[in-house]
Amino acid sequence: MSGRAQLMWDEAVTGYDFGPDHPMDPVRLALTRRLVAAFGLDSAMDVVAAKRAGGSTLRLVHREDYILAVKAASADPASADGTYGLGTMDDPAFAGMHEVSALIAGQSVGAAEAVWGGDALHAVNFAGGLHHAMPGGAAGFCIYNDASLAIARLLELGAERVAYVDVDVHHGDGVQAAFWEDPRVLTVSLHEHPRTLFPGTGWPEETGPDSAEGSAANVALPPGTGDAAWLRAFHSVVPELLADFRPQVLVTQHGADTHFEDPLAHLAVSLDAQRAVQVACHDLAHEYADGRWVALGGGGYAVVDVVPRSWTHLVAIAAGRPIEPETLVPEEWRQEVYARTRQLAPVRMTDGRWPASWKGWEDGYDPADRLDQAVLATRRAVFPLRGLLP
Repeated sequence: MSGRAQLMWDEAVTGYDFGPDHPMDPVRLALTRRLVAAFGLDSAMDVVAAKRAGGSTLRLVHREDYILAVKAASADPASADGTYGLGTMDDPAFAGMHEVSALIAGQSVGAAEAVWGGDALHAVNFAGGLHHAMPGGAAGFCIYNDASLAIARLLELGAERVAYVDVDVHHGDGVQAAFWEDPRVLTVSLHEHPRTLFPGTGWPEETGPDSAEGSAANVALPPGTGDAAWLRAFHSVVPELLADFRPQVLVTQHGADTHFEDPLAHLAVSLDAQRAVQVACHDLAHEYADGRWVALGGGGYAVVDVVPRSWTHLVAIAAGRPIEPETLVPEEWRQEVYARTRQLAPVRMTDGRWPASWKGWEDGYDPADRLDQAVLATRRAVFPLRGLLP
């Protein structure tokens, strides 16, 4: 197996553009790619442009009638009337929508193929992580569910156990739905509580049906959760589940919208805690999955201050060239940010909260703490189903 990492990138993914008033501004992808280059990470990994996912690949997860509807809306955006979730405020149709969505999916599928086939130990597609798309419909800014397609391709190639860990602020509902009845896939999602945020799912009681009991785990975090609590929740649930499941591949989704500056959610996580979880996912892949790690992007709508730095940290960790938090942001990148957005770019690769301190579950449970209540609810719901103590 190659020790080098792959960065999946095709400049055309920046065409995933719902329009100037939509929060998912593709400049976040372009700026991330430029920051990765400014740090010289290209020399530490292979930059690969995978082909667009074809029909047979898309059908691993998505229904044929939905794929045809996406193609029709892509060819004639004015025809999209909300059917299949296309032409809505969240998912307005645009020309070329099918092609660019299939291209993003192709990068994640290519990442999965590279890792499973031994061409790379780690592979990153920060344009991916579009985890809300359902088999038969668009949702939450997501047309094709590249994360699910990558997992489905791994199963098709012979993987018997794939773990998916999602730390986006929104529940990874589409991935959970795609593999709800498949015990070969463990889905773990840490997200803001469904009472206060889209999509309104991801309750701790969602643990899988009888045929796949204990194959889904959901941690519903209280609004306002900050660094120490977020890290405590992650480390109180994820490592034990992975140790029990022993995945052959770890697929992770790193939406940057948990950040305290994100305009669409209510958590209070810093860039430094996001980086800490990225490091933890890398380490867990080595501990439980022989290093096989597919890392994806996701949400994130503070498109200058947060997303590029967070995902550049992710790429650097995968490349084996982690960037120290206090590192200055390259001046040429800051100049490009201003030229593109007329915004001032951040100066360092940190929010000044490094290292983020936290206590593990072994340090005790506080029954009055809302975060501890959320973690305990998850552990009580899913751990006994896997033969673990809550």
